[in-house]
Amino acid sequence: MKLRCFFILLCAGPVGWAHADIYKYVDAEGRVTYTSTPIKGAKKLKLKPLSTSLSPRTKGSPADFPKVDSRTQKGRDDTRRKILEEEMATEDKLLSEARQRLEEGEASPEVFKGKDGKTYRDVAKYEEKIKPLQEEVTLHELNIQALKTELSKLK
Repeated sequence: MKLRCFFILLCAGPVGWAHADIYKYVDAEGRVTYTSTPIKGAKKLKLKPLSTSLSPRTKGSPADFPKVDSRTQKGRDDTRRKILEEEMATEDKLLSEARQRLEEGEASPEVFKGKDGKTYRDVAKYEEKIKPLQEEVTLHELNIQALKTELSKLK
């Protein structure tokens, strides 16, 4: 019994020690700084203590909440699955096209002729051209991943 009381006091004790005063300081340029250390010219804020009680959780739905029968819900789920599968097919096609454009862009590097008449690669222009193509591929890959996640959540 004594051990349990000691443990409770040990756990509850530090809660009171965690209190700190908060100061607000506004400099000449209008920048606001909040700190727990007093600064010359800072104003101490008087804050209300936060509630430490947990809000009660409600169980289930309210009695007047609209309910849907299982046949209607199954129909809605089937429609959702169909829409997601159509979006997946569209994203697969767009990803394929984006990869093709990226391959074409990578196969045709940007070049320029130097004063000496030789041909040189323009790396900056090449990277400027390739970056949006890579971003497009990544976007479609992420979209497909999100669609797969949504499809896996369906019953």
